[in-house]
Amino acid sequence: MTQKDQPWLIRTYAGHSTATASNALYRSNLAKGQTGLSVAFDLPTQTGYDSDHELAHGEVGKVGVPIAHLGDMRELFKEIPLEQMNTSMTINATAPWLLSLYIAVAEEQGADLSALKGTVQNDLIKEYLSRGTYICPPKPSLKMIADVAEYCYYHVPKWNPMNVCSYHLQEAGATPEQELSFAIATATAVLDELKPRIDKADFPAVVSRISFFVNAGIRFVTEMCKMRAFVDLWDEICEHRYGVSDPKLRRFRYGVQVNSLGLTEQQPENNVYRILIEMLAVTLSKKARARAIQLPAWNEALGLPRPWDQQWSMRMQQIMAYETDLLEFDDLFDGNPTIDMKVEALKDGARSELSSLDKMGGAIAAIDYMKTQLVSSNSDRLARIETGETVIVGVNKYQAGELSPLMTGDGGIMIVDPKVEQEQVKRLEAWRSSRNNSAVQSALMKLKEAAATGENIMPTSIVAARVGVTTGEWAAQMRDVYGGYRGPTGIGLGQSNMTEKLDDLRSAVDAVSDKLGRRLKFLVGKPGLDGHSNGAEQIAVRARDCGMDITYEGIRLTPEEIVTAAHECAAHVVGLSILSGSHIALVKELMERMHTTGLSHIPVIVGGIIPNDDANRLRDMGVARVYTPKDFELNTIMTDIVILAEPKSVALQ
Repeated sequence: MTQKDQPWLIRTYAGHSTATASNALYRSNLAKGQTGLSVAFDLPTQTGYDSDHELAHGEVGKVGVPIAHLGDMRELFKEIPLEQMNTSMTINATAPWLLSLYIAVAEEQGADLSALKGTVQNDLIKEYLSRGTYICPPKPSLKMIADVAEYCYYHVPKWNPMNVCSYHLQEAGATPEQELSFAIATATAVLDELKPRIDKADFPAVVSRISFFVNAGIRFVTEMCKMRAFVDLWDEICEHRYGVSDPKLRRFRYGVQVNSLGLTEQQPENNVYRILIEMLAVTLSKKARARAIQLPAWNEALGLPRPWDQQWSMRMQQIMAYETDLLEFDDLFDGNPTIDMKVEALKDGARSELSSLDKMGGAIAAIDYMKTQLVSSNSDRLARIETGETVIVGVNKYQAGELSPLMTGDGGIMIVDPKVEQEQVKRLEAWRSSRNNSAVQSALMKLKEAAATGENIMPTSIVAARVGVTTGEWAAQMRDVYGGYRGPTGIGLGQSNMTEKLDDLRSAVDAVSDKLGRRLKFLVGKPGLDGHSNGAEQIAVRARDCGMDITYEGIRLTPEEIVTAAHECAAHVVGLSILSGSHIALVKELMERMHTTGLSHIPVIVGGIIPNDDANRLRDMGVARVYTPKDFELNTIMTDIVILAEPKSVALQ
């Protein structure tokens, strides 16, 4: 028996509605024994828009807390001493800005900046591949990631400036080998960008500040082996590629959230077991144990968890850390031949993929390739679920069960009051009117100049934060200098080789297309700021493979843009994917525009995390079909599209 290890940082991923409400939640969680903070920002904050921007409508405060300026950040951490806190901020495109706001608040608190501990995710490559909260093109985004890392090394040395996030890669369908290789390729792209900026003697210390944020799925033996493979591969890369001789500086440091993708809407109480089992993958092996863990709540497939739901997940961690004897022993798996064999197989697969990525020119050059691979892997995953090869209890096997008593009363989730958006906009307007406009304009001019000349944008961003610049104003300077960007969809035009259970559907599509006088046209749209595109991509891929003519232009479209596209391409059916909880506001606007544009005859279907009451409201608006995560059989959805396309479209011809 060895000396007992210290527990990992215990966090919950939290933030909603307003800075005031989120602050109360943080202080409550800390009082319950949480040992670090993990901040969830809303989508306008993540994508660089103020709460009153057109694209922010319906999104404010839904999936996280809106932070538009220094006042919001000050309120978020009220009565929380930042010098004593370890704060993780899940922020990417606007990471330089949110870190600047955090530093400005810490300065106001009188904190020693060199003592600040925490992490900004700051990983744009996975945003292009899976999550969609990017702003600028890859090369300037990589430059800004390096800006943060360089600044932190010299001014906030205990801060992790970049958290390579493979979490969303698994959510997008990545195999373990793809998760390993794509994440490491991202890390090397950042380090290669940083290397010319840092003194050679200091570079190993910079390497050591790169951390990872990893997903752990239900196949916990494989996932645990994946984590051991990460440890070995990172040590290899650090030593041989970057010449880091000190083993301590080569340690693989990672935080984790276990797999939200595997949470089910059906029999959601089963998710408690899934979360616990998945946590085992990142705690059992001492060699590959997470430094910080945040667990989803059992009901996240249904909607926004309540404080009690988050508490339940936190207690799971505390029982594992403080009641069991796990932390009292050396690694339980060292020398196990089965484990060693699996780890080596994963490493070999990852090395092969890394070699391919290097030949393409690295992660930045290979973004389109990686996106296509993820879409293909996810298609394979869904096909295995549909056929029953992959068993999900309560979904495709053992569906019979009792109703959950946990979902009575409030429906088992928290609903964000729609008034939150209006109130946030009013506070934003008041902030703009109270600040020194000349100081703001001067700060914005200097910020833009720094970006245009290639200077590190952190110093000017911090100045901008202090004088009251808003999130949307900061991002606008980056867009002006570097331009916008639309990421790849990963969807090719050609049909896949998948034929199982598609022959009848293809025949049905052909028959309806003949009646229509042209190929059945299906438009897939993602209104609002939600970048979770996996569902939309899989619907588009399956529709393509069934023989439909698809139009899918990717994420972040306004309802107006989708309606215009439906008119221009003469769509027979329009499908919307919205997972951010903004479905009511966005669908309402779209349906109104469909009516005024004379397109009311086109059936609209909607998919997302949609409570039953909201589904009924959508149907009352004229939506033809509503799909939620329980509707995992894509071929059933395809059949519905064919049925919807035939009678209404044919009748009008």
